[in-house]
Amino acid sequence: MSKSPSPDAIVIGAGPAGLACAATMRAKGVSVTVVEKADHVGSAWRSHYDRLHLHTDRRHSGLPGMAMPATYPLYPSRAQMVEYLESYAARFDIRPLFATEVRSLQRLGAQWSVGTSNGAIAAPVAVVATGIASAPYRPSWPGMEIYRGHVAHSSGYRNPAAYAGKRVLVVGFGNSGGEIALDLAEAGVDVALAVRGPVQILPRDLLGLPIVTWAIMYRHLPARLVDIVNAPVLRLALGSMEKLGLRRAAKGPLQMISEDGRVPLIDVGTLRKIRDGSIRIRPGIDRLTENGVVFDDGRTEAFDAMILATGFRPDLRDLVPDVKDVLDQKGMPLAVGRSTAAPGLYFCGQVTSPTGQLREIGLEARRIAELARNYLAASGSRAA
Repeated sequence: MSKSPSPDAIVIGAGPAGLACAATMRAKGVSVTVVEKADHVGSAWRSHYDRLHLHTDRRHSGLPGMAMPATYPLYPSRAQMVEYLESYAARFDIRPLFATEVRSLQRLGAQWSVGTSNGAIAAPVAVVATGIASAPYRPSWPGMEIYRGHVAHSSGYRNPAAYAGKRVLVVGFGNSGGEIALDLAEAGVDVALAVRGPVQILPRDLLGLPIVTWAIMYRHLPARLVDIVNAPVLRLALGSMEKLGLRRAAKGPLQMISEDGRVPLIDVGTLRKIRDGSIRIRPGIDRLTENGVVFDDGRTEAFDAMILATGFRPDLRDLVPDVKDVLDQKGMPLAVGRSTAAPGLYFCGQVTSPTGQLREIGLEARRIAELARNYLAASGSRAA
């Protein structure tokens, strides 16, 4: 991988999206410099909780040009994902500039100037591949200043050891919340799960096939239609949510993803622990007390610790403050995996996908590589 100060393209981030873009662009003859603020590839994957496994099967999770090893289980572990990313970088000779934090991205003439902690780099093409698992979102409630328990975001959770003997409230019913609550329950920790609003749940496997396989099969149909068709079999597979104290969202799972960017809980055992009482369901939080929580229904409970599985809210406005018409009002890209309103600027891996995030990253990376090559040829701005 080129480390030239004048490459054809600069890729920001050395996670799955950044590595995939570097490999596909290089295959198209585009020289690339990858910059990464951490000291290694796949930094986000290294910091996830210990028990994490992919929710998409390995056959649909490999990046362009290199399938996941057949020796991996159907749903690879976090450690195997890190191993795979390291092998991928080695396979395609991707050598990022590590410990290089990107501070600004601006258009200067025909070049994109990337200001970093180690100086500026310029190239005709820039790809933002910083992912969606950054900028942890930490909501606030009245009484947080007096609560004496420990509060942590799910991004800081590793395993149940630190919570042994404690009463723990996990806040949020996404995949992190559901799996962390399961992890704690299986370790014998007293755990409750605060669920503020209506939810959707999908089994990891349906009729012997990974759930992502079904999403891929139906990808050309309207999400709402697919949800209607699938509703009876999903109810049969999952049972009644209402009996567990959960409210079913009006929108189906695929419609929720496509319209709201919300990923339903992929059940890997959480429902079983809710049914047997190992995980207690509680409503949303009204306020905190010195020793615990007052819920929206008025119930008060004591908790020694809270884990906020409340997701991430990346905002790219600080990165590209002077580039118009590429970000929405929340700082998220208007166009991902395709051309943007700014010539030579692309985004990869910034949206959730019902057909699998890693699979979508691969598709986006291939499109970006083709677009970048064509842009360089048409503009005559290939680096010297």
